[in-house]
Amino acid sequence: MSVLTITKENFEKEVLQSKEPVLLDFWASWCGPCRMVSPVIDEIAGEVSGKKVGKVNVDEQPELAERFGVMSIPTLIVMKNGKMASQAVGVRPKSEILSMLEE
Repeated sequence: MSVLTITKENFEKEVLQSKEPVLLDFWASWCGPCRMVSPVIDEIAGEVSGKKVGKVNVDEQPELAERFGVMSIPTLIVMKNGKMASQAVGVRPKSEILSMLEE
């Protein structure tokens, strides 16, 4: 599955109402660490099944960043059944991101 662009308009449908876990990557184009983790997120989206992967641009979606208290980026959040299941701030190895999704 490809990476979804998550906005306040599709957040309810794609994340809160999702039957499968959703990995959210809060990022910005000017953020160096975000650019490091982005290809890893893209890889994960192409490899996992039964899960969604979405990216939230904090410059374009400040309401969503605020809703989750995102103060530093990249921030990775896994949502399950409409609730936050896990969160990590900063660049993480692929294995750690995958294990967040599996928890």
